[in-house]
Amino acid sequence: MLVCKSWLRACTDPVLHSAFHLEARFESSPESICWWSPEFERRVDAMLRSAVGWSDGGLAAIRTRHCSDHALDLVAERCPNLQVLSIKSCQSVTDASMARIASRCTNLRELDISYCYEVSHESLVLIGRNCPNLKVLRRNLMNWLDPSQHEGVVPREYLKACPQEGHSEAAAIGKYMPRLEHLEIRFSNLTAEGLTSICDGCLDLMHLDLSGCAYLTSRDIMMATSNLKNLKEIIKPNIYMHSGFVASEERPVCRRIRRR
Repeated sequence: MLVCKSWLRACTDPVLHSAFHLEARFESSPESICWWSPEFERRVDAMLRSAVGWSDGGLAAIRTRHCSDHALDLVAERCPNLQVLSIKSCQSVTDASMARIASRCTNLRELDISYCYEVSHESLVLIGRNCPNLKVLRRNLMNWLDPSQHEGVVPREYLKACPQEGHSEAAAIGKYMPRLEHLEIRFSNLTAEGLTSICDGCLDLMHLDLSGCAYLTSRDIMMATSNLKNLKEIIKPNIYMHSGFVASEERPVCRRIRRR
């Protein structure tokens, strides 16, 4: 803030603070163990709270990681026009703050709660009920089939806490999010029944990412998605579970099928 008074006044105009976007910074750097520390979380929270204050209620998009319930409670209280909420890898975000977001930020059209392991299917139910314009949902999990790629960075106890309620989450999505167009649920443990629930309830789906969903077969996916007339792209898993073992097909990590 070492600028002249005129520029300082201009910088605090709420019009300039409609978006809080740190995701590009995270994407441009290799993941660090420091990001998972309480100190780093407090720093992200402080920045987000400042942005909320400067926006004077006009904040429409938030894209960050490693924030907590404390910051999201303020977002819910002061940002009724929020449309985009992307909060990946937030180990201190729970159903409590998501319930407040659902009740007060009803204009949400895009939500990314990937790797937020304290957020359950109950939050998906509340978001679906209260946010009828939701078009994009990203609920990706870390690779629980090969957690070694996260070891040394992500806390071990957090890796062990990976949600195993794929069926409940699928039921919530299918029942309460009928207008979804883009869905990512990588490494979910949902089964054919869960995928069918999603596809029967979300008929507007255009993009479906099932990377790492090891309990689904190609036949399961074909049968479940046969009624999705607008589906343009499916990213299929290249792995499957068989007799307690994980097997891999000899092809790229994901396979895209485009429909015309």
